Amino acid sequence: MRKITAGLFIALDGVVEAPDQWHFPYYNEEMGAAVDATLGRADTMLFGRRTYDSFAGAWPEREAAGGEDAPFAKKLGDARKIVVSNRQLEFAWRNSEQLRGDLIEAVTALKNEPADGTIGMSGSVSVVRQLLAAGLLDELHLLVHPIAVRKGMRLFDEGEPPIPLTLISSQTFKTGVLNLVYSPAESVGNASYEDAKVHLPQHEQ
Repeated sequence: MRKITAGLFIALDGVVEAPDQWHFPYYNEEMGAAVDATLGRADTMLFGRRTYDSFAGAWPEREAAGGEDAPFAKKLGDARKIVVSNRQLEFAWRNSEQLRGDLIEAVTALKNEPADGTIGMSGSVSVVRQLLAAGLLDELHLLVHPIAVRKGMRLFDEGEPPIPLTLISSQTFKTGVLNLVYSPAESVGNASYEDAKVHLPQHEQ
């Protein structure tokens, strides 16, 4: 079964919308390595349409320009790119195709393909939410920026069922960004406040 990993830039208050407006002051080599660990090693990429349009509008030109980020741009170009959209799409970026049929059924089929490669995701918040809720996402990589954006879409909607996660690894960058990697957890358990009091120091009870 193939592994699906998703990477997101996220502010301290949970905002994931428009990271281009607050992310770049925190970018350094450490973050570049973290992004490459998620996307650079994937042979297949899964995108929402808006994220795909953003990537397709930038990375082919960077590859053609032959600059410092051209090798990473080539990796993205060579990867199989699958785009989730409700309307018919046409593609100019090579190796791009549209996901057909129901999202959960189609992604389940992708995971079950007889291959060892990783399916990588970047942004595409609505798709990440659905795959998390369906138990199809294997790893969630969050680059938590030390800034409260205070407006915009957040990663998790209010009013939805809890999604328990297990922290796999954590790293603090020189910029104060936290590189947190989570995997789905089995359960959050049913402990109550009365149960928790057993573990509190006496003066806090």
